[in-house]
Amino acid sequence: MSMPALIDSAVGGAADKAAAYRYHLLRAATERFQSNLAALDDTRRDTVQQQADQTFALEELVLGSDEAADIVIAESTVEHSFAEVAQRFEDPDELDADLARNGLDAASLKLALRRELTFDAVMQRVGSRHAEVSDTDARLFYELHQERFETPERRTARHILVTVNDDYADNTRDAARARADQIAARLNGEPRGAGDLVQRFARLARRHSECPTAMEGGKLGDVARGQLYPAVDAALFALPAGGVSAPVESELGFHVLLCERIEPARTLPFARVRDRVRQALTKRRRRAAQRAWIGELRQRQTTTA
Repeated sequence: MSMPALIDSAVGGAADKAAAYRYHLLRAATERFQSNLAALDDTRRDTVQQQADQTFALEELVLGSDEAADIVIAESTVEHSFAEVAQRFEDPDELDADLARNGLDAASLKLALRRELTFDAVMQRVGSRHAEVSDTDARLFYELHQERFETPERRTARHILVTVNDDYADNTRDAARARADQIAARLNGEPRGAGDLVQRFARLARRHSECPTAMEGGKLGDVARGQLYPAVDAALFALPAGGVSAPVESELGFHVLLCERIEPARTLPFARVRDRVRQALTKRRRRAAQRAWIGELRQRQTTTA
């Protein structure tokens, strides 16, 4: 249905409806293309009009319902919404000019905002009629979808990087590999406790690593699978806690890795996620109630047409 047909079918003043529709056009242009209407090419303008047709028609349907009849939006609420729009501009003149470019003015914008606030209030009221989510509902969802509550294995890691750069004799591939071999042999060849190893690795990283992490003793932090270069990732996740790798080659050069700590993959207990699950199910049921109500409105509209 085109904009003129929507306006003709609307209840109320045609001028007010036309202004509200222009607001939907502007909102669609902003959401889809971060643009004013005047800056759109024909293809984007068609896309914006299709979206505005749909949102305006839905707004008309909801505002014409019995649910909307007793919704009262305070003038202060409208003014607050208008002020939120106005604060995006440097001064009132800039706001007025931008509204004019989009076929609006302050009064028509406030009218459109009131309609939008009324629509939101109606949908919130309808959504609140959903069935409450019990702990049993949440527990059942948790048991059926435990894979959603798994945390992956993570490893606390450090590395020493020797880069490859054929422009420098000390950083040719063979020279870089030899230096990395020496660092790895030094770390693996001395007796040590876990704490001593971390300290010695950090000292060697500050002295030899050619990565910015050298300033922090080579610290990579806590990483999950897939965050590092593939070969480096595979080497790190093959190490035991406290293990030091042989040199591993990546696009940057050769890495010597330390796996400080392993945090195994685990499933979060229900007690940790209960509130999150209930909130998600509540949101889902609220949307289902809104969709069902909209469906009833459309059915009635079709029946009486």
